[in-house]
Amino acid sequence: MILSLAMTLVNCTTEKEIKPLTLFVGTYTDAESEGIYKMQFDSENGKILSSKLAARITSPSYLAINQQRDFLYAVQESNDFENGSGAVTTFAMKNDSLTEMHTVSSKGAHPCHVSLSPSGEQLAVANYSGGNASIYEVGTDGKLSGPSAIMDHTQIDSTKTPHAHMAKWVNDDIYIADLGLDALLAYSDEAAEMAKPKAILQLPEDAGPRHFTTTQNGKFLYVINELNSSISVFEKNGEGVYSDIQNESTLAADFKGESFCADIHVSHDSKFLYGSNRGENTIVIFAIDQQTGRISLVGREGVQGDWPRNFTLDPTGKFLLVANQNSNNITVFKRDLEKGTLTFLNEHKLSKPVCLVFL
Repeated sequence: MILSLAMTLVNCTTEKEIKPLTLFVGTYTDAESEGIYKMQFDSENGKILSSKLAARITSPSYLAINQQRDFLYAVQESNDFENGSGAVTTFAMKNDSLTEMHTVSSKGAHPCHVSLSPSGEQLAVANYSGGNASIYEVGTDGKLSGPSAIMDHTQIDSTKTPHAHMAKWVNDDIYIADLGLDALLAYSDEAAEMAKPKAILQLPEDAGPRHFTTTQNGKFLYVINELNSSISVFEKNGEGVYSDIQNESTLAADFKGESFCADIHVSHDSKFLYGSNRGENTIVIFAIDQQTGRISLVGREGVQGDWPRNFTLDPTGKFLLVANQNSNNITVFKRDLEKGTLTFLNEHKLSKPVCLVFL
């Protein structure tokens, strides 16, 4: 009897430890994919256990989930929803299943990024071809109203074509990476002050800032530049202003082909920085100096695929997953938590995956 009880307790503990994580995958739907896919990920062994279509929707190229995990938001990266714009769709989540609730215009063509404010009461969407970003109010029912503000970059520089690629809250402000303007533009999180940027972080000419991230305390900000394949490091001073302190190439010195950066993430412990190279088809790995925020090259790992877009670290931090758009696969790597290096484990086939979000 005692032995039986002990075995039951061990089995219960084992089952709890290996409970799979839910992963939602956004795709482009101009081939075989039909929308958003739901997968189960084994965080003990680094394997995708199952995959099924969760929602039929046009090209959900970027996804965001609220902190309460009851709503998922997806852009529809198109220009034919309403008056030449794309769309943002709200899904209710219950038992990890998606139910479509509400769709609104993104107020610009080809929305490519969506994020929620720290409170979850606002949502920002970046419109790539529209050259603007829209801010929506989020109701208690998850539905979007507004937009309450549109940050239009078409009037900022008459010599360049704006391409808003990411909009996200940093500290108390909203930052927008504009690939066409070679700049990050900061806006106050106050509706009356969103018409004009409060600060502009200028990147090198033709750098093409695409995505950005920060350390947990927000002191250091890292921008990955699509067009010149580099990462720019910014440090925040006592007045809350970021200044450029370092620029590093993401490519190997002997690489001769054409390559474009895509995504960037800091490890959960803020010790390592990762970036994806489309063309070189690698994840580049940097160590972060905990005092200065400066980065030093650790190495790079081939993605076992073609055209790595978004990638993500699983909640345990033990694995890194890459969405390879052109080779139609998601590849899984084990992370060395001390060294930051990656070891390829396996792949999962899916048509044109471009965004990975764990629940």
